[in-house]
Amino acid sequence: MENLHVMLGAIGTTEIILILAVVLVIFGGRKIPELMRGLGQGMHEFKKASKGETNNTPDEKKQ
Repeated sequence: MENLHVMLGAIGTTEIILILAVVLVIFGGRKIPELMRGLGQGMHEFKKASKGETNNTPDEKKQ
């Protein structure tokens, strides 16, 4: 596991900019906001599920 931490710790600003440039070239400028929106919604759903929240109505929560 330490090897993974060292590898991820070595990522600098230049590498991040390079990765973002490649993503921009691959997906294009119009598709990136849709991808980010989907990622944000997925993270929101994951957090909600990890907290145990559901889409129940208030009546269902009382039972």
